[in-house]
Amino acid sequence: MPDLLIELFSEEIPARMQRRAADDLKKRMSDGLVEAGLTYAGAHALSTPRRLTLAIDGLLAASPTVHEERKGPKVGAPDKAIEGFLRGAGLTRDQLVERDTPKGAIYFASIEKPGRPAADIIAEVLDATIRNFPWPKSMRWGTGSLKWVRPLHSILCMLSDEVGSEVVALDVDGIVAGNSTRGHRFMAPDAFTVTGFDDYAAKLKRAFVVLDPEERAEAIWQDASNQAFANGLELVEDKGLLAEVAGLVEHPVVLMGAIDEEFLSLPAEVLQTSMREHQKFFSVRNPKTNRIERFVTVANRDTEDNGATILAGNQKVLSARLADAKFFWENDLRVAKDGMETWTEALSNVTFHNKLGTQADRIARIAALAREIAPAVGADPDLAEQAAKVAKADLSSEMVYEFPELQGLMGRYYAEAAGLPQEVANACEAHYSPQGPSDDVPTEPGSVAVALADKLDTLTGFWAIDELPTGSKDPFALRRAALGVIRLVLENDVRAKLSMLFFDGVRSFPEQSFFEREKYQGTDAERSDAYHRELSDNLLSFFHDRLKVFLRDQGIRHDVIDACIAMDGNDDLTLLVKRARALENFMKSDDGTNLLQGYKRANNILTQAETKDGVEYSYGGDVKFAKDATEIALFEALALNEGAISSAIEAEDFAAAMGSMAALRAPIDAFFEAVQVNDDNEVVRRNRLNLLHQIRQICGQVADLTKVEG
Repeated sequence: MPDLLIELFSEEIPARMQRRAADDLKKRMSDGLVEAGLTYAGAHALSTPRRLTLAIDGLLAASPTVHEERKGPKVGAPDKAIEGFLRGAGLTRDQLVERDTPKGAIYFASIEKPGRPAADIIAEVLDATIRNFPWPKSMRWGTGSLKWVRPLHSILCMLSDEVGSEVVALDVDGIVAGNSTRGHRFMAPDAFTVTGFDDYAAKLKRAFVVLDPEERAEAIWQDASNQAFANGLELVEDKGLLAEVAGLVEHPVVLMGAIDEEFLSLPAEVLQTSMREHQKFFSVRNPKTNRIERFVTVANRDTEDNGATILAGNQKVLSARLADAKFFWENDLRVAKDGMETWTEALSNVTFHNKLGTQADRIARIAALAREIAPAVGADPDLAEQAAKVAKADLSSEMVYEFPELQGLMGRYYAEAAGLPQEVANACEAHYSPQGPSDDVPTEPGSVAVALADKLDTLTGFWAIDELPTGSKDPFALRRAALGVIRLVLENDVRAKLSMLFFDGVRSFPEQSFFEREKYQGTDAERSDAYHRELSDNLLSFFHDRLKVFLRDQGIRHDVIDACIAMDGNDDLTLLVKRARALENFMKSDDGTNLLQGYKRANNILTQAETKDGVEYSYGGDVKFAKDATEIALFEALALNEGAISSAIEAEDFAAAMGSMAALRAPIDAFFEAVQVNDDNEVVRRNRLNLLHQIRQICGQVADLTKVEG
């Protein structure tokens, strides 16, 4: 079985596109080959700034011959129908076979599709892959019509086995496939031929090209870490930058430089952001002072002076960049020390959304909401309101204008410079969090209050103007905001009625459509309330959907969550999740599984009887009408455990409530084994139906068990 080697050699591919492009090349080629009948043992794709490489091992030398029997029209069918069938099958009439079937005599065609050489199939699939490659952006060059991310120079495409190798015949807009490639642009620019993947990888390494992006990244990290350690420093981890830099070089050469003394007083985050965004430099920190004191850059070639000239040029450019950052920092500090009101006032001229007002309008809403939330999270209302009023002030600063990713962090620095309480300063930084599933959640009460207020204002605002996320689009990141609220509430054990906050929130915005309220009854005020209640209920449902996703990732079944959402108090997420976790654990036990079966049996019998009789059996059974010992035992078990279950639920001890419910399993099982509920004696029947109602009522205090599957 031969091995296939493909290399698409071009001008530099943007680093951010390389990994996806290698994956796309692998998927499109492997899918196309398999569809054509060529299976293989394994495949892997690699990339450098100038090449995409695909190696496929153990490929079939040819596609297999395929025999297919195709059923045709009936014997005696119109000639046009038979001729059409023959054209589709590629046969003549004398090649058809007649067979008797239950539906009469039918024509059958036996079709043989001979196998094809692998080279022919590869050429077709690769041609289609190149011409239809899914680059995010592509270009044309010269007078040709071919599109590629950057001008494509050559195609290497060859099959090899223990006997030898052959080039796959392929011509894509004048680019003829061959068995040659080139090494490093400057250090080994001449072309060389290869005989297979191992030969290809070895010769590229000798030509100063590290083919594997993971190997390049590892080499950069190890060399940079070693240089930092040798100087008593440590490299600041930045996986995103490491992946990007590994995509910028084929022959990584790590160089460490110093930062001018005049810039060392800048906040570490400012230095790190400036170097990462503008220069793609890694930051090197002094662990004793936590200051960023040096930088690491990665060159793409060896030089006679061991990178001294490269390093000098980089240091010169870096100093110019950091001079700008220092200017922004010092200007911003002067403004902050005079009070942050200048910045907050400027936000009255910045539109947040054309239907939701300015950033200043938004800050006023967040401040009022933070004050309302503060008691529920243990925060001082005055400090929470104060923090909310300055939390977004840094949006007007020069530093955040230059580096938007520093918003919040710079707010903390400026609030400290303004002499504001530390809790206020901390809230300025933390109120954007959490911004993702792996982001830390604020725990300081003031920060929690402002973070919740910020996200709730976003959600209620966009709900009020009917800008909701759809299945494929969420331009205002409302799902992320909802998840942020969920994590803030659960991880800080916040007890709050979200429906009240939602209702107050949507009501604080101008009503977008009076006509929408025409379907409601009553006075204008009553119709307005009904309209806003519907909006807040809809938002709560959205939260429940987000909560299901969040809890499913923690192993809680969707039906268990639904059973708890159906209960009162479902807008208190902490209570809801506490109930769901207890029910999930209970349902994993034998007692839970069997009790659920007994409950559902009781509920089904009771529901059918109530529907048939047109009455509700909810008046309580009486043990004096019991005829069977199991019936009496069930009455006693229900009486014994009802109070315990109710008390445990009132105390929100759902585990204890489940434990008391477990005691009902055996008597319920025994009851259904021994008696027939629909007894011929009507008094006994009604009494047993009322007994079933007690089961439904007592167990239903925990959750709506009808929604639990199984």
